[in-house]
Amino acid sequence: MSEDLVSGLLDAPAGEDGYDPFEEFNRASGMGAVRDPYPIFGALRQQGPVVKVNAGAFVNTGSGGFKLPPGISPEIYVALSHEAVQHVLRDGATFSSAGYADSMGQVMGRTILQMDEPEHSRYRGLIQKAFGRKAIEGWERQLIAPVVHGLIDRFVARGRADLVRELTFPFPVAVIAGMMGLPARDFPAFHRLAVELISLTVDWERGMRASAGLREIFARVLAERRSEPRDDLISVLAHAELEGTRLTDEEIYAFLRLLAPAGAETTYRSSSNLLFGLLSHPDQLEAVRADRGLLPQAIQEGLRWEAPLLGIMRRATRDTEVCGVPVPAGATVSINLGAANRDPGRYENPDAFDVFREGKTNMAFAFGPHRCLGMHLALTETEVALNALLDRLPGLRLDPEASDVHVTGMVFRAPRALPVVFDPVR
Repeated sequence: MSEDLVSGLLDAPAGEDGYDPFEEFNRASGMGAVRDPYPIFGALRQQGPVVKVNAGAFVNTGSGGFKLPPGISPEIYVALSHEAVQHVLRDGATFSSAGYADSMGQVMGRTILQMDEPEHSRYRGLIQKAFGRKAIEGWERQLIAPVVHGLIDRFVARGRADLVRELTFPFPVAVIAGMMGLPARDFPAFHRLAVELISLTVDWERGMRASAGLREIFARVLAERRSEPRDDLISVLAHAELEGTRLTDEEIYAFLRLLAPAGAETTYRSSSNLLFGLLSHPDQLEAVRADRGLLPQAIQEGLRWEAPLLGIMRRATRDTEVCGVPVPAGATVSINLGAANRDPGRYENPDAFDVFREGKTNMAFAFGPHRCLGMHLALTETEVALNALLDRLPGLRLDPEASDVHVTGMVFRAPRALPVVFDPVR
């Protein structure tokens, strides 16, 4: 990874008009306004595993400019217990993803996000292999590790850094853009547009412009890959066949628009949350430093304790029940992943961060047919980043001069900064 690429990722957060999509998106997600939503979720869960609420009062708690997407009723049924969340996500026939066509589908195009079975599995299978464990091992050597170490190179001799701004925020977008095969000069614009794309609840018109902007970036590469394929995701999509027919350009653009924010936003937040958990529990950080065999369970605990995205939506296709609670046909169902991950019926002392916790699956990557396609990529990215930090930054700890470092947000969650100090390495 070149020095120019690193500089571009770190120094170009805003567009030419001065608008900072990252800050606006964070504000609309409740970052800086909502510190701890889990008491709210816990109080709701005490009312039952599924609770009918007013969506405006529920999702807009302290989050400023958030508006409900089109097609979402102001009254929604919130699945809060681990059992209820698992039930809804497992049953795609009763709880459809098609409602995303009215919101994210407007800016992304038709993607697997809004598809139900059997269509979902057919399209997902086109790119599944590119995100499998074997493929990710190759990306780890070629791309993930060089990106991470290239960023650490910039601050390793300084003895202090903000790990959000200087590492966890820029590195996942460089990875997903590199996997797509985009030229390095497009990385900063790609990152900005990816965030503007999913900010449609804040600024619909800007989201639509971002959709067109991403299409322009992808189109330049796709035309080349149609005739001269390479070892990248755009080449895979350009030559994939579905039932004997190749994907159209617009279908490929839709796939890529979906991967853009998914590959950048959630990994940056989940790796930041894990680092905050470890840095605020120095004994656990040192345990992981001494025994890297603890790293996989530490990563899973970070995901359980502070999922990067708290909720997703489904729509009931028929009258049904979830854990004994009636849900009518047509109802919007909010699946609260964060509440499920802190369900005291499943996890002992669920609000505590504990890398030694008994291993149980969590809902951070969702569940069932729509479980996160990039799960193995995200896990590998986080493992590479944490190993690199532990290997290269002796004495890593939160900056004692920093005040009130914490995770924040109501929809997406992450710390706004992670100021750290360490023994500088010359």
